[in-house]
Amino acid sequence: MGILEKVYSLIDKGNGVLASYRSPPPNVIGFPTCDSGLFATWKTQSLSFLEKQFSSTSPYYLEFQDKVKKAYTGSIRTGIGVLEAVKEEIESGEISIATDTKSPIQIIENLCDRFHLVARQLRERYNERETMDIQDEYDVQDLFHALLHLEFEDIRAEEWAPSNAGKSTRVDFLLKPERIVVEIKKTRKGLGAKEVGSQLIEDIHRYSSHPDCDALVCFVYDPDGRVANPRGLESDLNKDTDELVVKTYIRP
Repeated sequence: MGILEKVYSLIDKGNGVLASYRSPPPNVIGFPTCDSGLFATWKTQSLSFLEKQFSSTSPYYLEFQDKVKKAYTGSIRTGIGVLEAVKEEIESGEISIATDTKSPIQIIENLCDRFHLVARQLRERYNERETMDIQDEYDVQDLFHALLHLEFEDIRAEEWAPSNAGKSTRVDFLLKPERIVVEIKKTRKGLGAKEVGSQLIEDIHRYSSHPDCDALVCFVYDPDGRVANPRGLESDLNKDTDELVVKTYIRP
């Protein structure tokens, strides 16, 4: 959903809160109120949106926070008015808005998608100067490590994963602040779809107990097309659970 569409949605929700209006019982003095549950949800979502797009010190956020406090019709109309002002200024181009940012996993996915282009470009240097040719998995790790530095600051290589039945392994890259592990593989003779799948299934099992890992991104570099059905293998390995999120990218 785009930014402007989000503003429209919040305005519609505010009007929905107003539609839940109920007057005070007979002989009871008080202000007309609306459904408190709907009001609380709308207020929280609106403040979160205004803070994300304009910061908690912006006039829009401060006005909404100051005036929209209780489920009274007047308070709600004030909040809708703030959102209407935001909508009008976005439409007129009078204010700039924060652009949507990609998640860390989306950033890594983009690196996986472009990796082969980068590797190929490295082989085509001016005047046949010495360059880097991707020969094995260690070369893939080195180049991918360099690419990660474009987007991430804290990259920890060779972190030990918990042992499993007396056997232990090293994580290729741990992005500790993001709680993401990046596992690198490269296909070769004797390491095709079946072997890669078996290795990654074992890795997924191990990393599910890693203390700093909420998501495992598996990048399989397959320049020779040894994996006949890459999308099928990705689908078999990917999962999204409370225990671990797994994203697999087989490229090119």
